[in-house]
Amino acid sequence: MKLSEKEAAVEAILFAAGEPVEIESIAAVIDEDKATAESLCESLAIKYNCEKRGINIIKLENSYQMCTNRRFFDTVSKLFRQPKRKSLSQAVLEVLAIIAYKQPITKTEIEEIRGINSDHAVNRLVEYDLVEEKGRKSTPGRPILFGTTDEFLRVFGFESSEKLPELKAPGVDEITEAEREIDSKITV
Repeated sequence: MKLSEKEAAVEAILFAAGEPVEIESIAAVIDEDKATAESLCESLAIKYNCEKRGINIIKLENSYQMCTNRRFFDTVSKLFRQPKRKSLSQAVLEVLAIIAYKQPITKTEIEEIRGINSDHAVNRLVEYDLVEEKGRKSTPGRPILFGTTDEFLRVFGFESSEKLPELKAPGVDEITEAEREIDSKITV
């Protein structure tokens, strides 16, 4: 198969799958190494983006997926008459942020950070497929570890969990300045 045919094969794979396909699987199916398969996926993604198509190819961690271009969300939703998008409460968003930045994390650890029971929020995030079980912690009771899903990456527009924006706690600069001022007074 020529490289252009392999690119077309990758396009067909992504279209038929309808969900993220790991780059290793794509490489195995088209009989190429991982780097070549990734190059073909990136090339397709660029073509779709440059041609301003109704479809995009996006990268999620070590996978690629074909999806509808965001510009056409309203148009497509008219066809399917989708119900109103589910919104997340402040508490659920707070738990999601904790999980995203501290993953993998247990419910108990989340509750220690928040200072309040988080069962409902975690269950809601699992229901929305934004969070999933990532295994069990090697401590007494073997509590469940939670982490974000590919759906979380897709919904919030991140390529991977490593690409989350850095957090800066409010007031950190003021606290640091106050600490320096106290240290200078102590050493005098």
